[in-house]
Amino acid sequence: MPKLFRAGMWLIAAGFFIAPLYLVVGLALGGNQIPVLIESGLGRAAWNSFYSTLLSSLFAVVVGTLAAVIVERTTIAGAHVARLLLLSPLLVPPFVGAIAWLQLFGRNQGFNAIFDRPIWNIYGADGVIFLLTLHAYPIVYVIMAAALRKIPRDLELAARLSGSDTWTTLRTITLPLVRPALLSAFTLTFVSNLGDFGIPALVGSPARFETLATMVYRFVESGTVPNPLQVVSTIGVVLLVMGILAVIADYIVAERAASSGTNAGAPLRFELGAATWPVTVATWITGLAVTLLPIGGLIYRALLPAPGVPLTWETLTWRNFERTLQNPRVIDGFTNSLWMSLTAAVLCGVLGWLIGILVTRTISRDNTLLTLVTLLPTALPGLIIGVGWLIISRYTGTYNTPWIILAAYLCAYTATVLQAVRAPLKSTPLAMEEAARISGAGPLRAIFNTSGAMAIPAAVSGAVLVAVTAIRELTVSVLLIAPGTTTLGVQLFNLQQAGNYNQASALAFMFTLGGLIVLVLASAGISRGSASARR
Repeated sequence: MPKLFRAGMWLIAAGFFIAPLYLVVGLALGGNQIPVLIESGLGRAAWNSFYSTLLSSLFAVVVGTLAAVIVERTTIAGAHVARLLLLSPLLVPPFVGAIAWLQLFGRNQGFNAIFDRPIWNIYGADGVIFLLTLHAYPIVYVIMAAALRKIPRDLELAARLSGSDTWTTLRTITLPLVRPALLSAFTLTFVSNLGDFGIPALVGSPARFETLATMVYRFVESGTVPNPLQVVSTIGVVLLVMGILAVIADYIVAERAASSGTNAGAPLRFELGAATWPVTVATWITGLAVTLLPIGGLIYRALLPAPGVPLTWETLTWRNFERTLQNPRVIDGFTNSLWMSLTAAVLCGVLGWLIGILVTRTISRDNTLLTLVTLLPTALPGLIIGVGWLIISRYTGTYNTPWIILAAYLCAYTATVLQAVRAPLKSTPLAMEEAARISGAGPLRAIFNTSGAMAIPAAVSGAVLVAVTAIRELTVSVLLIAPGTTTLGVQLFNLQQAGNYNQASALAFMFTLGGLIVLVLASAGISRGSASARR
């Protein structure tokens, strides 16, 4: 029975994780499209992607690490609220954030219009780098905060008792111990930023700043080249190789970090002395800026009756919200996204839970390979996953159906649940399963009834994260939608691209507000759990 279970998991993994990527590679190798790509600006797009990704990833690591150290390990005032503010971009899709900041620094918009002169034109490379950094640093923050909590308290305390000041302790003890987490954070943000589509499309393309991701979209949608799927698959192979290297590097770093021990006792908080209030004020201003400025820009544009009309009490209107909520395509997008995201959450929750049980609670030489295969799609641009399933849809008759989008979601997000259940499954004592076996349970039943059952809450948490992510995503489904199967994220993107900025701002504001509500509720749940644990 365990062998049959393993064979079934590998069959599912082959169908959902390997097949679409294999088809991308196979199609790319089926013809030499390099001359076409070079003629179409591949070199410039590759360079734009490389340097914008590299700079934004480096900036994100610096900002995210600095924020994590200040909020999690120093004595600033209001650390809990500051954490919420600084993490707010995490639950706002990058393309929604791009729409929000366009209302503040776009041509003749926001501050540029208020001061009647260009304060900053966000269109172009600098805007792309800024927005990629803004939406990547919270990921770094989360990774570094977890790593900082695992540092042995005694080492930092010994340094302080030896006369080291705060900066010396951080430089010589704290930061060297979190180098694996720094590498992991940089790898994840680099691959994520490399494949981001929404920000370069909305902020870069109007200034003719093209990246590999926007080039893929242009080739598929415009039909300017023969055999566009083969052309974009060639780009996908490059990104696929980089994704494989990133997953392997992150997996090795995670395995080494897991064996380094954990912190005993509450983390040591560093006294800032006279710098406490200046650092507190700077942290709060930064958090308020990244949270409230984009919200203000969206609500300002959403309340205007038409572009170019000044906002006064007489011109203020809620009509854009009404029109957005009554827009048939928005309604269809919400309905489709809702049922597909909930269905994907359930399927990813079950599949990720089963794979997690297999790779952590059984002994086999292929466990590591199965883990890497499941994690691989997380390191790939959503557009490449979309291209793979677009190819599959041509062979399976599922083209222009919601099922192909659902399959793409399963491919893209199962790893989220696997990551959530691995830690609790690994930490469950083997004695529990042995006791179940002594009581007469078979091998699989002993695992499912003990460690498997204990990991169900983690699987549910991962499934909830899948639902929240899938209902707002853009890059996976943008190439797979058809009449009647549009998603909410794609519909918002289409509103912005069509120049319907007021309705786009209204819908983006609702996106942002929903993300902030989820963040507040999640934070409240974590706080209650921590309080219960202390009691």
